[in-house]
Amino acid sequence: MRVRQPAEPALSPALREDLVRTGYYPTLVEDVVDVAVAGEPCAAHLVHAETTFDGEEIRRHVTVLVLTATRLVTVHVDDQPADSERPAANAVATSESVPLREVRCVSLTHVVPTPEKHRVGDVPVELTVAIGWGAVSRVELEPAGCSDPTCEADHGLTGQILPDDLVLRVSAEAEGADAVRRAATFARALSAATAR
Repeated sequence: MRVRQPAEPALSPALREDLVRTGYYPTLVEDVVDVAVAGEPCAAHLVHAETTFDGEEIRRHVTVLVLTATRLVTVHVDDQPADSERPAANAVATSESVPLREVRCVSLTHVVPTPEKHRVGDVPVELTVAIGWGAVSRVELEPAGCSDPTCEADHGLTGQILPDDLVLRVSAEAEGADAVRRAATFARALSAATAR
C-alpha cells in the first residue's frame, strides 16, 4: 500500500535513474528513500552500490545520500542471508535523517597516481568521503609502552576515539571515473550546505 500524499513531490528523475542503474532492488530502495526524505526537495544525491565477499558468500548493498535544504538523509540497504531463524534471505533497509547543523565534518581523501602529471579537473583514482555527525565513534586501542627498550612492565592501553558515522570509498577502477565525479560533486554540495 502506497502512503505518499498527492501533494508531495516525488523523488527527482535523476535520483530514480541512479537507483535503477544500481540494479539492487530499486523499487524497495526508492520507497525507503521516499519515506526518509518525507517530500522535501532533493538538492543533491549520491547512490553508491557495492558488492562484498564474505567467505564464499556474495553480499550486495547500496548507500544513498540525499541532501535537502535542511537535512542529510542516509539510506543503507543490504542483503541478510537466510539462517536458522529466517529460512529465506531478506533485505534490511536503514535510514537516518541528520539536520545539517549537526554535520560536524565532511572529509575527503583523494588518491592521485603520478601527481606531477595531475591537471585541473582530473579525476582521482579513488575518493573516500567521510561524514561525521557524532552518532557513531570507533575506538582504536593498542598496547602502551615506554621509551626503555628493556622494560617489560604492562603500561596498559592507549588509543583514540574516531568519528565513524559514514565512510564511502569510490574507486574509478571498480566503479568508473563518473562514479568518482558524482561522489566529488555530492561532497562539494554537502560541504557548501554545512558551511552556512
